[in-house]
Amino acid sequence: MTDEQDSKPEHPTPMRRPGERLPAKPEGGKTPGVMADVAALAGGLKTTLSEFFRPPVTLEYPEDKSPRSERYRGRHYLRRYDNGLERCIGCELCAAACPVGCILVIAAENTDEKRVSPGERYAKTYEINMLRCIFCGYCEDACPVQAIVLGPEYELSDTSREKFIYTKEKLLEPLPPDVEARLASKPASAPHPNPLPEGERGKTLS
Repeated sequence: MTDEQDSKPEHPTPMRRPGERLPAKPEGGKTPGVMADVAALAGGLKTTLSEFFRPPVTLEYPEDKSPRSERYRGRHYLRRYDNGLERCIGCELCAAACPVGCILVIAAENTDEKRVSPGERYAKTYEINMLRCIFCGYCEDACPVQAIVLGPEYELSDTSREKFIYTKEKLLEPLPPDVEARLASKPASAPHPNPLPEGERGKTLS
């Protein structure tokens, strides 16, 4: 074993394919000089500097955000009337029109003591599974009172699956400031004034 190791040359010749030759040397036997390196560097800087003086085409997200189109379908919202009443009347047409079944609506009856919407019923429970939603907009088209709309918000990431179940409290628009102040000054059992705003009558399902 020792004799075989001693018989091997210290720097063996690399193996090559049959007929393969050594790479050709530069013409004249000279390596590229400094001027060639400078010319290559100038060519690269030319491209860099030409892009540097052009107006930027990217945005510094999230500080700057591109505007959404008017028909963009993003996060869902449940709307209210100007007097604070909820538009949703619990008809469940949005849930029936949803092709993936991501909407759950459970309706309840309105009363004179507790009026939530101008119709006979209101949505006691309204939930949307945002992980299943495909943002097709069928729920918005099916709603007879324009209660559910898809807004321009598209930043919907979160940290757990449970947080993607949007409840009614999360979907519902806040009360107008004047309505909130008026309701805060009255007893909780007082009926809501003006059940249906003028101009909106006849637009809801009984």
